[in-house]
Amino acid sequence: MDDLQIVGQVVGGKFGDIVIRQKAGTNLEIGDLLVSEENGSFLILQIFALEYGSQIQERMQQMMAGVNLEQGVVDANFYEPEFVNYVLARIKPLARVIKSNGDVNLPKSLPPFFNKVRLISREDLKFLQKQKDSIFVGHIRSGSKVIKEAEVWLPAEDVFSHHVLIPATTGRGKSNLVKTILWHVLDTNKVGALVLDAHDEYFGRNGLGLKDHPNARDNLVYYTPENPPVGANRLSINLQTIRPEHFEGIVEFSNPQFDAIRMAFRQHRFNWIRELMLTDVTALGVENTAPSRGEFSAATMMVVQRRLRLLLSLEKNEEGIIFSRHHVFDSTNKGMTTVDDIVRDIENGKVVVLDTSRLGDEAELIVGNIIASRLLEKYKDAKASGQIERKPVATIVIEEAPRVIGEDVLQSKNNNIYATIAKEGRKFKVGLTAITQLSSVIPRTILANMNTKIILGNEMKQEREAIIASASQDLSEDDKNIASLDKGEAIVTSIFVPFAMPIKIPLFEEVVKNSTPKTNPVKTEVF
Repeated sequence: MDDLQIVGQVVGGKFGDIVIRQKAGTNLEIGDLLVSEENGSFLILQIFALEYGSQIQERMQQMMAGVNLEQGVVDANFYEPEFVNYVLARIKPLARVIKSNGDVNLPKSLPPFFNKVRLISREDLKFLQKQKDSIFVGHIRSGSKVIKEAEVWLPAEDVFSHHVLIPATTGRGKSNLVKTILWHVLDTNKVGALVLDAHDEYFGRNGLGLKDHPNARDNLVYYTPENPPVGANRLSINLQTIRPEHFEGIVEFSNPQFDAIRMAFRQHRFNWIRELMLTDVTALGVENTAPSRGEFSAATMMVVQRRLRLLLSLEKNEEGIIFSRHHVFDSTNKGMTTVDDIVRDIENGKVVVLDTSRLGDEAELIVGNIIASRLLEKYKDAKASGQIERKPVATIVIEEAPRVIGEDVLQSKNNNIYATIAKEGRKFKVGLTAITQLSSVIPRTILANMNTKIILGNEMKQEREAIIASASQDLSEDDKNIASLDKGEAIVTSIFVPFAMPIKIPLFEEVVKNSTPKTNPVKTEVF
């Protein structure tokens, strides 16, 4: 082994907490990946803690520091100082790589005592490969050092059907990561995606975005409520496509209010919202209870009308026509096929981006609920008829996921379509890509179903604990590592990677610049 590569030597510890002494002149970091060479294989290890070591007793060190500080001694000279004071690193084994065939196994033994370790190199990561229809998430990172030749690719169909969680605090690069992932989804027709874009940032109306992908014309569909650019579609959903169950788990109605909604649907079917909004509540009784079966008090009907008016931004003009202020919902003949068109595009493996920036939180979720419900119905029918294998995996990308799968939401309201997909969508090739700052408020049963987590920086201990407890690999020693992740740095933990992989996510602008048809590399899958 080249002495210049050596950064430390094993001096003790136990499995999962191995202690190495840092070589003088080197500078190890938390998160650094190290290699311990053995006969026929090598161990990949990672630093999770650093501490000082010294051959001088602590009381003597304190006295020397006092002399230095209080009596103005400029320097304290040691005889052979590199032997006297040093740094100890605590490391854990991540994987054992067999040199002959490149197989990667979980480590079950310690490196030899006094074995020397070195920093990982690109040659050690040849087992990271990409096959067709996989997505790029970043480059392997050792501490703060990026190994650009080592790319991490994930199998798209498996990852998205088993759900993805992207937890991070604000400003750590969530949007950049999602855009990078969707950029590579556009390279394949094996994954269809519904993206609820609450900030209108993914398509790139005013800058670089998914529209700049070489396959955007064929694989990207964009809907916006107002002034759609050339090639885009106007987001217009007819009120007739909304059913009472689309409000369940999203909007909280009292039992009498929801009974009134269901009665309106039974009486007027697909025109129930228009007829309900046009009902003259002054002609009804003012009692708090319904005067007879199928009738409701004026107070109940007024609340229902007000809630629908606020949720969907509905107004009534002088001709008695119901319209929405943000132009998304329509009561005339517009938007009759929008939902079916979107579902068909997703079934064809396209990425559908909905600009929901003009909608309120609940209206955005209702739009997603309408489409996701229809999508899941189609996939369930396909499974029942034996056609499910012909369909691409579908994923629904939603920000601030606790709005629909948070513990308080699921306890106080009925299950919504997002929670249903998180719990059972995998059976039907429909997954959820959930972006959140608050993983701790998502029930453990749902977190456990999120089999791929791309963890960005998070300073909140409670959130780190929730992420670590539900990770696919053992991250029990990575609390400080996660807290110290800088912008664009992440850890990928998944049942589809051999170990928890530290990565650096490139800037989306760099991805666009480097992903042209001529230079786009054909590489091979994280396995």
